Amino acid sequence: MNILLCGATGFIGRHIHAALRAAGHQVHAPSRRGAPALDFSRALHVRDWLPHLAGQDAVINAVGVLRNTRRQPMAAVHDAAPRALFDACAQAGVRRVVHVSALGIDGNPTLYARSKQAADAHLLALTQAGQLDGVVLRPSIVFGRGGDSSELFMRLARCPALLLPRPVQRAQVQPLAVGELAEAVARLVSRRAPTGLIELGGAQALTLAAFIASLRQQLGHRRAWVAPLPGVLTTLSVRLGDRVPVVPWCSETLALLAQDNVTDSTALQALLGRAPTPPDELLHVTPALNQHEIVL
Repeated sequence: MNILLCGATGFIGRHIHAALRAAGHQVHAPSRRGAPALDFSRALHVRDWLPHLAGQDAVINAVGVLRNTRRQPMAAVHDAAPRALFDACAQAGVRRVVHVSALGIDGNPTLYARSKQAADAHLLALTQAGQLDGVVLRPSIVFGRGGDSSELFMRLARCPALLLPRPVQRAQVQPLAVGELAEAVARLVSRRAPTGLIELGGAQALTLAAFIASLRQQLGHRRAWVAPLPGVLTTLSVRLGDRVPVVPWCSETLALLAQDNVTDSTALQALLGRAPTPPDELLHVTPALNQHEIVL
């Protein structure tokens, strides 16, 4: 199939690109340097997308940002641009659309969650109306080399002593390997694959503190000393993170971590045809991708 992949140079997108190529698909990745050029955060109208959809059999959107910035505003990246893309797909007759969203956004007041929800709802409405065969994928925490949150967890796992915010100690997550998410996406481009909302979680639910401890154990280190970070210091740390846009820790991150991020693991198992990798083996299934394999 000819597949338009948005976000091919991002953390999740790189792995999806590799999985699609391994499955024999031809991947087209729009970019600011391409011909025709496309800046995702500014492609807010149907007309911006139509030139890129000619000859395509399916579209995958794996674009996402953790921080709201002037260069990449969440309202555009997570909401306006995807909605324009979905409308363009309906107009161009490209029915199969796979959209990578995030688990745990329902009822969450953050801009991240609200902007994600808006695009999800639009694709699901177009699918329900019979205009598209859309899939909204909501994975739990995605782990792998190159992911900002994954690198943060790895840095924490190497520390012999930790002060963790209480939400990090209490909130449940269900981490899944980025390569297995990519494999699931590659299978979902098939016209015979299911449509609608699909939640994806890894093999086991555990607290973030327990996940960090598991990563530390996989690194061969002894158990770390862990204590709760006082609420005042937690607030100060996220306010500091709000002023440093290059780090993943900020007020929005804390709000997202304050609620559980878990689901039934059978959906991922059904797409893979096997059990997902458990958290205590994730370091063994995160091969680095060769950057030269990504074609723009």
